[in-house]
Amino acid sequence: MDKINLSVTIAVITMFISLFLSFFLVTVKTEHKLSNRLFAFFLILNAIDISVNLGYFFDIPLNARVFISSIFFLQLPAFYLYVLSVCYADFKLKPKHLIHVSTFLIANLILLPRFYTVSLASKISFLKKSSSMLEIQFNHVLVHIQIILYLIAAFMILRKAKKIYLENYAGASMESLNWLFQFTVALSTFYFIALLKNIFKFTEYPDISESLKIGLFLFELIIIFWYLYKALNNPGLFRNIDSRLKLVADIVSEDKNSAQLIDSEKEYNEDLLKLKSYMMEKRPFLNPSLTIQDVSKDLKIPVRDLSVLINHKLEQHFYDFVNTYRIENAMDILRDVTKSKVTVLEILYEVGFNSKSSFNTAFKKHTGNTPTSYRKSL
Repeated sequence: MDKINLSVTIAVITMFISLFLSFFLVTVKTEHKLSNRLFAFFLILNAIDISVNLGYFFDIPLNARVFISSIFFLQLPAFYLYVLSVCYADFKLKPKHLIHVSTFLIANLILLPRFYTVSLASKISFLKKSSSMLEIQFNHVLVHIQIILYLIAAFMILRKAKKIYLENYAGASMESLNWLFQFTVALSTFYFIALLKNIFKFTEYPDISESLKIGLFLFELIIIFWYLYKALNNPGLFRNIDSRLKLVADIVSEDKNSAQLIDSEKEYNEDLLKLKSYMMEKRPFLNPSLTIQDVSKDLKIPVRDLSVLINHKLEQHFYDFVNTYRIENAMDILRDVTKSKVTVLEILYEVGFNSKSSFNTAFKKHTGNTPTSYRKSL
């Protein structure tokens, strides 16, 4: 009884927080309205799914209860679309995205003949023998296949978006992608635990399943609070990239196939000297939101050619290329005895970073030391 009370209490709290956060995401003024609405939809679906566990408190018809349970089939598609909207600035919902409701429709359609359309007595009999019913077994397998495929798809989108970002941007959106990756890992862990719960549910250890169920509610609550904390403390965190941008590897491959790749050493050297001179004289790296498009516009070099020059010829991501100049500038400041009172935080903002963690990571990658230890070693 205590476990049931604890489970219900945590479920109610999680539902309330999910609905509160979804209301906040829908009403808050932001330029990322679609992303917010998609995540709000994900949270609402999550709250509806949790409500099934409170079914014995309310007189909910069996048809409605089973239908509510099938809402789970919409959760990961909603999350996947959310990932797309965060990663790509020009993402829009289109009719083709209706394909993502197919598993939800299939799961309900196969229940029509022997559950939804039969008498109450037949419904009760069906649920009593649910573990041996072909429809339930099929849906059980289908939902786990869906979980695996959507999580893999989400990780693939994040991997590609990160590569494109590194090749074209030098701002703070990397933190957004890193955080979204962490969030997806947390969500994957959640669904893995849910899988274990379902396995134990049909064994001779149902108590373990019930304990895992309570743990899932707690874990879910922590994940939601984590998102809420990030959203409130980093309102500008979720910036995205242009989906029309291509990976340099794909550009090089296309050019090789079409015999358009220019291997002129003279032209390469000229563009490289022009780029390095521009970086030293104009110091564009001081702009924390610098993109390869900005550099392309100033140098009058096509984005495609500039991207190949930096990412392919120099074998260095644009992100790392720009950060090298930022770190060199930071090192100059740290070596300057007249600026010994300037804090590391002030320095990182001065040289073009807008995040302490990204500055420390880049500095250590470039020098092997943290900014503080580097200053002390001088």
